[in-house]
Amino acid sequence: MNKNSNAQFALSIVLLFISMLLLSFASVPIYNLFCKATGFGGTTQRSNAYIKPTKGTRKLKVEFDANVDPNLPWRFVTKHRNVEVTTGENALIFYEAENLSDKNIIGTAIYNVTPMKAGKYFVKVHCFCFEEQLLRAGQKSLMPVSFFIDPSFDDDEEMNDVKTITLSYSFFKIRDAEN
Repeated sequence: MNKNSNAQFALSIVLLFISMLLLSFASVPIYNLFCKATGFGGTTQRSNAYIKPTKGTRKLKVEFDANVDPNLPWRFVTKHRNVEVTTGENALIFYEAENLSDKNIIGTAIYNVTPMKAGKYFVKVHCFCFEEQLLRAGQKSLMPVSFFIDPSFDDDEEMNDVKTITLSYSFFKIRDAEN
C-alpha cells in the first residue's frame, strides 16, 4: 500500500468514529421524536391542560417505575408506587430526583407505558420528560406528572384484559453543567 492509500484509510476511520460519536449523542432525541410521532413502545399521548376529559366508568391501577442510567449519579424514585384511577379522571403524582454528585448535572427522562397497547389511551397533561433537568450538586427536586386514561379505553375490547398500567421513566445524563 502506498502512503496516499494509508492516509485515505486513516481519514475514513476517523470520519467513521466522529459519525458514530455524533450519532450516539443524537440517538436519545431521535428516539424520543420517533416515539412521539408513532406511539411506538407504549409512548403516551399529550393533552392540553385546559381540556377536561369526560369521566369514564372503568377503574384501573396505574403503577410507577423509576430508573437511572449508570452514568448518571442521581437517585430517582417515585413518591407513589401506584394509584387507582377511573378512566377520564385526572391524577397527579410525583417523582423525586436527587443529584448525588458534587457537580451540577443536566439529565433528561424518557418514558413508556406497558402494556404497550394501552399507551394510546394514556394521556399526559404535564410531565418533566424530554426536557433538560438541571440538578445542582446535592440538590433534590420533586417532578410532577399529571395524566388521565382516555375514557374511550372503556369501549375498546382489546383493553378488556388490562387491569394495570405501568408508567416507567428512565433518566439519562446529558452533560455536566457550568457552575
